Amino acid sequence: MSPRALRLAALGLALLGLPREVVAQYDACHPGSGSNEAKTLALFSVPLSFSPAAAPGRPGGITFGIEAANVPSVDPTTATPTICRPGKGPENTDLLAGIARPRLGVPLPLGLALEASWIPPVRVNGVKANLIGLALARSVALTRTMTAGVRAHATLGEIHAPVTCDHQALGDPASECFHGHVSDDRLSPNIFGLDASLGWTMAAGRLRPYVGSGYSRLQPRFQVNFTNQFGSTDHTEVEVDLNRVALFGGAGWQVTPLLAVTGEIYAVPADAVTARLVIRQTLGI
Repeated sequence: MSPRALRLAALGLALLGLPREVVAQYDACHPGSGSNEAKTLALFSVPLSFSPAAAPGRPGGITFGIEAANVPSVDPTTATPTICRPGKGPENTDLLAGIARPRLGVPLPLGLALEASWIPPVRVNGVKANLIGLALARSVALTRTMTAGVRAHATLGEIHAPVTCDHQALGDPASECFHGHVSDDRLSPNIFGLDASLGWTMAAGRLRPYVGSGYSRLQPRFQVNFTNQFGSTDHTEVEVDLNRVALFGGAGWQVTPLLAVTGEIYAVPADAVTARLVIRQTLGI
């Protein structure tokens, strides 16, 4: 037997000696922008994008807010993989109807403002997120009642959820999940963007409508984490890079000098539309 054959035989024996759960699949898949995988990941990026959810303007102090946004549903056809895991059937994508996250705003010198958000790792309906949103903005007064703003933002972190194999799929004899374990799949949204907006002051300064547009670079990374009934673990990675243009608009109402409520429609024409509601309290002026 040749030295090469001996090495291959030794490697085969070593793999046979490993537990089956260790011999896992670590395949990286790069579906195109027209694939169902890309469409699904892009759709999830819409509610996760850290949009302004406020008219441009210099903050009067530190603010604390709570944002609520709806999560668009994914139709069964789009939720069915076409490239990376074909023939697997629709994924379990509609786990949450909406998301909520706190927002902390801090004024900075030179007319800048920093806003940050963090969704802590608390599991809700099988979904556990650990997401950070960051934004740096600057506003410029054009007239006494009109203000323009520019802003850079990012959404980072990860979300764990049973997307490929939920409890229901484990009892389906036609599913690859049958008699396996509930999956703990991971999504890293990796959203980076720039936007510009224009706002007005009306009703004695209490109403502030605004419109804007933005560009985002999406680099979502999804990793399967499912162990079947035979002890084999699937760690298939799905990597997509996309560019998106967003349109948004809304209005804020100054309920009291320190309390404001803002509603916003955020649309990515290529993917989906989401609605946001943010309540902000100014902690100091």
